[in-house]
Amino acid sequence: MAPGLPAAMDRPHFIGIGGAGMSGIAKILAQRGAQVTGSDAKESATVGALRALGVTVHVGHAAAHLADDASCVVVSSAIREDNPELVRAAGLGIPVVHRADALAALMEGARPVAVAGTHGKTTTTSMLAVSLTELGLRPSYAIGGDLDAPGSNALHGEGDLFVAEADESDRSFHKYAPEVAIVLNVELDHHANYASMDEIHASFETFAGRIVPGGTLVVSADHEGARELTRRLAGSVRTVTYGEAEDADVRVLSIVPQGLRSRVTARLDGQELTFTVSVPGRHYALNAVAALTAGAALGIPAGELAPALAAYTGVKRRLQLKGEAAGVQVIDSYAHHPTEMTADLEAMRGAAGDARILVVFQPHLFSRTQELGEEMGRALALADASAVLDVYPAREDPIPGVTSELIVEAARAAGADVTAVPDGTEIPELVAGMAKPGDLVLTMGAGDVTDLGPRILDRLARR
Repeated sequence: MAPGLPAAMDRPHFIGIGGAGMSGIAKILAQRGAQVTGSDAKESATVGALRALGVTVHVGHAAAHLADDASCVVVSSAIREDNPELVRAAGLGIPVVHRADALAALMEGARPVAVAGTHGKTTTTSMLAVSLTELGLRPSYAIGGDLDAPGSNALHGEGDLFVAEADESDRSFHKYAPEVAIVLNVELDHHANYASMDEIHASFETFAGRIVPGGTLVVSADHEGARELTRRLAGSVRTVTYGEAEDADVRVLSIVPQGLRSRVTARLDGQELTFTVSVPGRHYALNAVAALTAGAALGIPAGELAPALAAYTGVKRRLQLKGEAAGVQVIDSYAHHPTEMTADLEAMRGAAGDARILVVFQPHLFSRTQELGEEMGRALALADASAVLDVYPAREDPIPGVTSELIVEAARAAGADVTAVPDGTEIPELVAGMAKPGDLVLTMGAGDVTDLGPRILDRLARR
């Protein structure tokens, strides 16, 4: 059976409760009977979903939002030290808990599966959660994105499995002690916290070292960064590799695109399995094989899990169709790293045939733009035309000289048709003037570019 409410978390207060990771933890605690309160910068569908569970959510940040009898205050790395609720917590002596510690506490007593990697965590975690649910195993899960409705990023299940997305960006995934860990890929990112690939690898080594005795590391055989991690671990952890590489333990034999789906054949323990992945793109097919491999490591028959993976139909913001107007489809992509951008654009190119692909891209973080802006620009050359917005700062302060112009210049140097559009309010009119029936429009990035999708559709409908 799933564990109950962690000690000292019966009356938690979350600062930034509307975030993907924070809202999931808050939801599970509320479902386990905790009296949850929190605050967020603005109203959102996620905030509404939390309120429907009985969570008290304040809009804006103020000291008065924190009750005197709160058992703890939960924060993420994005919360600044001068936040008034955090300052009040210090004055009252209320314990402050990082969200990773809160999630680790929720997983105590369960059989945890932690999904890590520079790209693909949300999709793979979701695939596992959906397929395990399809098999009636009633898992708990915490995902960095909504499956099909606001607030569907987490669930307290009655089974003994707990599937969680493990975030490497601030090293918080070192808090978990999984029975099975997945590492999808290892690349340089999160430049404010990591100065080199050696630091990244050291961080993933620490994560792998947290696997419980007798547990399993599932790791890609296709990505050089992941293979280097396997070499560094040198057999210290039971490791099962997967991928298209000939030496993979779970070998992907074929990936056949079928419109917006893929047909995948893999060999696992001498058994060939063919199953459907209900989203387009080779990278998503490989994520499904990672989920299949992890399930097998948990003792779930692969012949049962493979067809159950078809129940996964996508996560919001992962090539999510937002709608169609005037013969133009608008699709939302969370891709914000060059590898992700390239993978999503190649997936759409494979599914779209002769259709034009128009991209509205919003860079995410000044530090990432500084380090990877040129690669982002080259990725945009895969589109037929692109508009690039200003950098979405999120938690960062500006860096002198770092603007989206770095991406625009690199894109033009790569032969891309790209336009700098600093003001996002101009995008619907711009797209309506460019798009023709049959075109695909991708809103791409990890910031608020997703909000432009409905506005673009509205403007197209009025064209």
